[in-house]
Amino acid sequence: MLNLILLIVGFFPLLYGANLLVDNASSLAKKLNIPDLVIALTIVSFGTSAPELVVNLTASVADTPQIVLNNILGSNIANILLILGVSSFIYPIIVKDSTKWKEIPLTFLSIAVVFIAANDVFFDKTPSSILSRTDGMLLLAFFMIFLAYNFQLIKENTQTEEIHVKVKPVYLSIILLITGIILLTFGGKFIVSNAVSFAAKLGISERIIALTIISIGTSLPELATSAVAAIKKNSDIAIGNVVGSNIFNVFFILGLSAVVNPIPIPFASNYDIIINISASILLFLFVFIGKKHHIERWQGTIFVLFYCIYISTAIIF
Repeated sequence: MLNLILLIVGFFPLLYGANLLVDNASSLAKKLNIPDLVIALTIVSFGTSAPELVVNLTASVADTPQIVLNNILGSNIANILLILGVSSFIYPIIVKDSTKWKEIPLTFLSIAVVFIAANDVFFDKTPSSILSRTDGMLLLAFFMIFLAYNFQLIKENTQTEEIHVKVKPVYLSIILLITGIILLTFGGKFIVSNAVSFAAKLGISERIIALTIISIGTSLPELATSAVAAIKKNSDIAIGNVVGSNIFNVFFILGLSAVVNPIPIPFASNYDIIINISASILLFLFVFIGKKHHIERWQGTIFVLFYCIYISTAIIF
């Protein structure tokens, strides 16, 4: 029980460190006259995925591959089924054409690439499956294409709002930025070490811990961002935050993790990958079912129920 408490406590420095990192990196960028476009695309978008990144890199270095893989799979499933479900229940979400025809299909593409890369046993007839460094580099290449697409998208959007940043003195921004990085690192190590100990003591797999406690905990920034956006009736942020985070998680975080340390893929992980694919397909279909271009409250309820069923079956089986 102590390890569980310490595991949960580890999220406080992790999330607070991510917040410090974003705020002060943005402040420093403003001081250096870096355009809002670059701040929005890099620093702000990176911020909500910083917890997943730190936990995954820590787990990669610690050679705990099941936490690496399942933190990403669990976070992506939670992003669509739980976070988008809750957000659309708060207020129906309007889906733009670019999101419907480009970003949502990209979420499907990202996890489809993982399914192919993670099934060497089926496709290459090898004794075991592994997400290799080469696979990681391929995912990072996809991320660079996604990044270029985002730059072009923001440049073409003449109505992009100015990023509101509280500007601080340079020395203070640097101190707080370094503090945020330290807290992120400390929180990530704390979470991974206690997750491994907790799983070992209870005799449960690291996969279950990563799919539930860790993935939900690292997804809290996305939950907060999308829920607040739904309350403010800002659909673009509510859904854009979710699909953008899913693409970022797979192409950048999982890709970088595989480059740091190749990830062996057990057969059981195919279940989680298929659920991830199914959630992406369901999201795409829901845009056309009922009121077109909307994700309504009843659809959000189905998302959340689907998530509860998934977590229950993952734990039981």
